[in-house]
Amino acid sequence: MSYADTHPLQRTPWHRYRHSLWLLTTRDLKVRYSTSALGYVWSVLDPLVMAGIYWFVFTQVFQRPVGTEPYIVFLLSALLPWMWFNGTVSDSTRAFLKDAKLVRSTKIPRTIWVNRIVLSKGIEFLLAIPVLVLFAVVFRATVGWELALFPLAILLQTILTAGVALIVAPLVVFFRDLERAVKLVLRFLFYASPIIYGVSNLPSELHIWAAFNPLSGIFGLYRAGFFPDELDWFNVAISAAMSVALLAIGLLVFRGSLRQVLKEI
Repeated sequence: MSYADTHPLQRTPWHRYRHSLWLLTTRDLKVRYSTSALGYVWSVLDPLVMAGIYWFVFTQVFQRPVGTEPYIVFLLSALLPWMWFNGTVSDSTRAFLKDAKLVRSTKIPRTIWVNRIVLSKGIEFLLAIPVLVLFAVVFRATVGWELALFPLAILLQTILTAGVALIVAPLVVFFRDLERAVKLVLRFLFYASPIIYGVSNLPSELHIWAAFNPLSGIFGLYRAGFFPDELDWFNVAISAAMSVALLAIGLLVFRGSLRQVLKEI
């Protein structure tokens, strides 16, 4: 245990921020799992059921050549990070409204109320990775050096997800209908992102447009370790640039609207 841990007043601002973020994140995870009999299982059951449905429809019913074999690994390698993105953005619509009294009364940086959602959903994603590993072993998916790019995908997705959440969280306070609109946009984005298919399955004229979906390059990084052809550095570069830009916009929107947000909640 460090000196700063035993003497709270000696902590640096960054250390206090990190400590508060971790406390709120672990609180969220404990509350979420303490009221459920299956607990952690639910964090992997939802993407597993979805992956099973799409696998059955596209490989057993229609037998359409979508994605790459083994298709279940192809699905999960994008579906699991999608659940992280989708869950974070959805929950961020109530980041301030759910704990309005605490947000108003505490003096901790308000970005923590958004970043705790990013972190808690990110931890759930990490806990689900063994499922992907299990299916990769069972279906004998080939593994290449590109698997080392997995941490880069996590970093880019963290930046992207935090940026979008920082934009959505304060705006919903002013425009309550935005909460439902976000759900509709996420539903559209699911099918507009290369999750149940790959960018290579799209018509050639749509490849350039797919690159401007920041999730395309990120999902390509996740899949590259098992499916090297899914790695497109142009898409990755566009995803990185858009992720950083959205984070910068998110911080500007958040800081510019914070005072009014505290008055509204």
